[in-house]
Amino acid sequence: QVQLVESGGGLVQAGGSLRLSCAASGTILSINTMGWYRQTPGNQRELVATITKSGRTNYADNVKDRFTISRDNGRNTVDLQMNSLKTEDTGVYYCNVGGVRTDFRLYDSWGQGTQVTVSS
Repeated sequence: QVQLVESGGGLVQAGGSLRLSCAASGTILSINTMGWYRQTPGNQRELVATITKSGRTNYADNVKDRFTISRDNGRNTVDLQMNSLKTEDTGVYYCNVGGVRTDFRLYDSWGQGTQVTVSS
């Protein structure tokens, strides 16, 4: 089993910053892509940002230049630095990690979600 533990959500005023962190543990042989997704009120879960093992990043258009994703391959962690937050960034943010387990089976794991609320 691969477990993900997220932290860092909370309440912030518009224009402020928050940093989300996610730590992966368990029967991990390797980690490929790590990412953050979110579900905003009334919408389906959507991609926020992803990062490959080599560090290649991909961002949703509406967070480019405001959010930065990073990872520490030695600690199996992925962070999301969110700056210039807007009220429309409010939602539940989920960490996602995919890779290979120690039994050589693929996994695609999700965190429990962390609430981000941006007030006006």
